[in-house]
Amino acid sequence: MTSEKHPRDRRIGSRPAPGPADHNVSSPGPTRHRRPGRRIGIVGTGFVARHFVAELLRRPDWALGRVLTRRPPDTVEGMPAAALTDSIDALIESADIILECTGDIGHATAVATAVLAAGRPLVTLNPEFHVTTGSAFVDRGFLTEAEGDQPGSLARLAEDAVTMGFEPLVYGNMKGFLNRQPTPEDMRHWAERQGLSLPMVTAFTDGTKLQIEQCLIGNFRRADIAREDLLGPAVDELDQAAGILGEAAVRAGGPITDYALSARLPHGVFVVGRHTADQAAALRYLKLGDGPFYTLVQPNILVHLEAFKTLERVARGGAPLLHNTARPHLSVAAVAKRRLGPGERIRRGYGSFELRGTCVRIADRPDHLPICLAENLHVRRTMEPGEVLGMTDVDLEASPALEHWQRLTAAHRTTAPQRRALGS
Repeated sequence: MTSEKHPRDRRIGSRPAPGPADHNVSSPGPTRHRRPGRRIGIVGTGFVARHFVAELLRRPDWALGRVLTRRPPDTVEGMPAAALTDSIDALIESADIILECTGDIGHATAVATAVLAAGRPLVTLNPEFHVTTGSAFVDRGFLTEAEGDQPGSLARLAEDAVTMGFEPLVYGNMKGFLNRQPTPEDMRHWAERQGLSLPMVTAFTDGTKLQIEQCLIGNFRRADIAREDLLGPAVDELDQAAGILGEAAVRAGGPITDYALSARLPHGVFVVGRHTADQAAALRYLKLGDGPFYTLVQPNILVHLEAFKTLERVARGGAPLLHNTARPHLSVAAVAKRRLGPGERIRRGYGSFELRGTCVRIADRPDHLPICLAENLHVRRTMEPGEVLGMTDVDLEASPALEHWQRLTAAHRTTAPQRRALGS
């Protein structure tokens, strides 16, 4: 008779999971909580995860559960060795809330499936996951993106704006630099200098990350786009950008998601809104200008440190801050950066020198290839630079992420989303 592993014992590798640390790492406890406790399990061991754990271990009101990794444990730096595990089940049993911050779509999809099935809240710093497969999980349990990345910080700023009586017209990002055709040499230099991966730095530079972030906040806040690839006015004064984008929102008939481009702007986010006429004098006195557009700004994005605000929200039983919704209307399509030939293989499109991402309406391009699904593909026909790739233009390997996307687009064809009218 052969022995079998328990069906919930899902491991990334074959090595045994280490036991919990004697201190600062929680032991397994109850599996269900009406309101979550304060043990945090982590998925990922990269830049964000390492710095988050360093801060968490300083805080007596939080406890570290397991840290899920796909790396050999002796290669992981900046993490308590005893917390590392390759077992999703060990991660789940050690924690009340799971924080996922890998940036990997396939891995995040597998983690979301297991974590939400186990009844644990899942908090992410992973906009790429949300805009690709996250919609499939919105109705399966508690799922939210955290503050800290631009879309989460924008979602919180939007909540504040609405609470103060503003009508948001623009959900804006601030981009300091944009080069849609960076060279491999430049990207390797900046990746080494900043201590980040080459794909991550490339996706930041060519605007793919920005397009994903604005897609996510646009879906959650039911905001449209003024055009594909967004407007992104290149101006040094934020008030000038607010005027350009505010007018674009009025022409669009509803709020939009977009960005401003200038190296002189802070690394932050902004909301452009309107208010009632009887508040105009007060808002002028409070240094917000003469209107009709008022700009609210968060000038810093602090990633792993801001994530604690969302974790506190979850621990108190609060509602999700941000997700892609079950019926998104925006997506991020793959665009050719250079001429692609038939039979050409692209291992990973996101953060590559072959493809970049651009925000599109799903209704306008129902058969587009999402940039984060562009992995291990073969090009079927010649694609010219700037051309948006469709699903029929490539051969893709089967994956759970692809299956989720296919179900989403099939549902989208039969259920047309409704736009929210300006001022409603």
